[in-house]
Amino acid sequence: MDARTLGTQGLRVSPLGLGCMGMSQSFGPRPPRDEMITFLRAAVDRGVTLFDTAEVYGPFHNEELVGEALQPVREDVVIATKFGFAFDEDGNQTGVTSRPDNIRAAVDGSLRRLRTDTIDLLYQHRVDPDVPIEDVAGTVRELIEAGKVRHFGMSEAGVATIRRAHAVQPVTALQSEYSLFWREPEDEILPALEELGIGFVPFSPLGRGFLTGQVSATTEFGEGDIRATLPRFEREALQANLALVDLVRQVAERKDATLGQVALAWLLSRKPWIVPIPGTRRLARLDENLGSAELELTSEDLAELDRASASVQVQGDRYPEAMQRLIDR
Repeated sequence: MDARTLGTQGLRVSPLGLGCMGMSQSFGPRPPRDEMITFLRAAVDRGVTLFDTAEVYGPFHNEELVGEALQPVREDVVIATKFGFAFDEDGNQTGVTSRPDNIRAAVDGSLRRLRTDTIDLLYQHRVDPDVPIEDVAGTVRELIEAGKVRHFGMSEAGVATIRRAHAVQPVTALQSEYSLFWREPEDEILPALEELGIGFVPFSPLGRGFLTGQVSATTEFGEGDIRATLPRFEREALQANLALVDLVRQVAERKDATLGQVALAWLLSRKPWIVPIPGTRRLARLDENLGSAELELTSEDLAELDRASASVQVQGDRYPEAMQRLIDR
């Protein structure tokens, strides 16, 4: 696969990365650790170089898993992780925090769990309204100067916050949700990123499985599956939203591709500095996703997909209200 550069800070990665969260939480029972280690190394063999984790995934389990799996190939991969949550003595998440001392402690913990000396891309996971973003960016700048971090990233941050942070320490990448299922970043985020030279890393580029065609109006989400709590996957909203899948399927059938490949190829076509990070735990699905990098969509295909997306008003919020409040806009 041809590499892409995230923004203007020189971070080169594969055109698709791998979101690792689902290996530890949010999509049903945690799979066996040895199976996921084998899977992660198989992804490297297939040319994936960007691996996305966070201290809160598990919590902590995901970084430990990624660290063990990628230690033998550390020089060949880019590891992205995130700080920004507080934990109690039992490791339970208790809220957001980006106080400078918390950032430093979080980075030291991540370095230890990831079995590395340097974090390639460090994101602030959620904006902390109680800590000036200039203090956050300044702390990350100090960590970069100390050699513990290479690049600064932000997640779910709004344009005003991004600009303030970028003025203190250049932001290499922003991570937020973006797909045919959720196009809000096109309004303000993408133009600002292009202006500032910041790359974009869409998470949930397949709409948490929605754009794979594997979710139907009768799908029951099992215990531990985050989709059971998301408004857009509630029965009535889901039934209405499936109209988009039907329209995307028409393009997929014509291209002899899967729904997921079309959805990812559409994202890759938006900008050369966009690198989606679909998550999966299955090798067959990984191979399918990587095939999207070779799928060529014509201008007519893209126009049809844009019309399809515009014609369906997505029903239901992305998150429950408490989680929605953590998004900075």
